Amino acid sequence: MTRTPRPHHSPPPRPRRRPRPPVLACWGLAALIAVTGCSATSEASPTNRPAAAAPHSDTASPSASPVGGHSASPVEGEPGAPVQLSIPSIGVRSEVMRLGLNADGTVEVPPAEKGMTTGWYTGGPVPGARGPAVLIGHNETRNGRAVFHDLKKIAKGADIAVRDERGSVVHFKVTGRETVGKTEFPTERVYGRTKGRVLRLITCDGAFDAQGHPVDNLIVYAIRG
Repeated sequence: MTRTPRPHHSPPPRPRRRPRPPVLACWGLAALIAVTGCSATSEASPTNRPAAAAPHSDTASPSASPVGGHSASPVEGEPGAPVQLSIPSIGVRSEVMRLGLNADGTVEVPPAEKGMTTGWYTGGPVPGARGPAVLIGHNETRNGRAVFHDLKKIAKGADIAVRDERGSVVHFKVTGRETVGKTEFPTERVYGRTKGRVLRLITCDGAFDAQGHPVDNLIVYAIRG
């Protein structure tokens, strides 16, 4: 008896995982002892917040490899990976490290001991390429004032310069900024696809809740000049 072969069905393609916002740990006058979690996630679950009992919970291991389907390698005709950020109007000049995703799907952040260093999310485009490039930095860490401490002072029209690994500099002009609650993070507005060559800067902001966690995030939007 001849067996009728069963049709072979290819498994459906796996949906691309969207990055969840960074979990930023900040320190403030109201919480000089315990680590305070500044979460930009749309979920307020305890797993997305650094534990106060863990002194190093605001650190994250930076990833040198790209995630999210984008390549961290230079593309001919496009800017290379960022290595330095400069915002003259607020006195920022910092190195840029590479950041990927944590196991829970949140975006990595620079370790607390590198509070004066910004991080580039490698799952997005390089600054200056088409799409939303994202740079993340702390406002404060357990070591004190951090790189984006004065980011809330940045004005519309301010210049942001990003130098890449090839030595080229790309300039951006600030178009606006907003402070958002950590439970209302505008994921699509920050990470969503765009035809423009744009930049987003993210840090902590706002007052502290009853647990000593900053309740907001500050997002700065800029377009390539």
